[in-house]
Amino acid sequence: MELRHLKSFIQAARTLNFSEAARATCVTQSTFSQTIKQLEDELGCALFFRNSHEVALTEPGKELLPFAERAIQTADDCANRMEDLKNMKCGTLNIGVTHSFNMVMHETIKDFIKRYPEIRLNVVYMPMAELIERLSKRELDFVLSFRPQGHYPQIESHILFEDRLSVIARKDHPLARKESISLTDLSDYPIALPAKGLQARKVLESILPDGNAELNVHIEMNEVTPLLRIVRNTGICTILSGSATEDAEDLKAIPICHERCRMEGSVQTLKGCYRKAAAKEFIRILSETSLVRKRISEWLA
Repeated sequence: MELRHLKSFIQAARTLNFSEAARATCVTQSTFSQTIKQLEDELGCALFFRNSHEVALTEPGKELLPFAERAIQTADDCANRMEDLKNMKCGTLNIGVTHSFNMVMHETIKDFIKRYPEIRLNVVYMPMAELIERLSKRELDFVLSFRPQGHYPQIESHILFEDRLSVIARKDHPLARKESISLTDLSDYPIALPAKGLQARKVLESILPDGNAELNVHIEMNEVTPLLRIVRNTGICTILSGSATEDAEDLKAIPICHERCRMEGSVQTLKGCYRKAAAKEFIRILSETSLVRKRISEWLA
């Protein structure tokens, strides 16, 4: 059953005049009559009673009419909805974010909802492994994180900016006078570490065997914001990406001297997966935030 058949049937049912209905649908009367005949043949019943004087709906025709009208309305609603989605007037965007990538989210979300208030944002903060699993199940449209170190054949990473694993300390801390630091330099100072599973911790663990240093770990936390609060309130150092201190005037990021301390802020997507217009626009806005622009400029320079 085709929509054009139902549209012709509705037009005929409303006018009860095949000539008038044919003109309204911009076809010849013979073509219109053939369309109605095709629908009747498919349903196996007559929809109209016709003679030389009148056209009337049969009982099956009367039963079909409300269903046909609802079907056409649903099809029109679907087309309108698709147009709204294309123009980002509606829809939902599901975004996964690692805790260490939070620094770019506030500015991006603020700009996005200002431009596209009708789009609903579902933002999920989780460790990398859980986000990648949800992305693989198509529960998320994309993931914002530092580029994962593991092997994920279904995932492709699109790099936004470059960063480095760094020691984060208050500006009055003795280490804050340094422009770079080695792991052995840290052994005399208490440290608060990001918990296992966070990207900064994974990068740190990958270089620790080369550092010949034992870190003096006092605290482990799985949230970046309270970790930075601990640094502020106690003077203990932590180890995160350098961008973690972007908006913190009282903290300093001291890059760690190691060739494998490079971190890449990235968008993770499923290979070959359809990308929503809203997802593309969110990522575009994110790439224009002050933090990302600054780090792209530093990298290109």
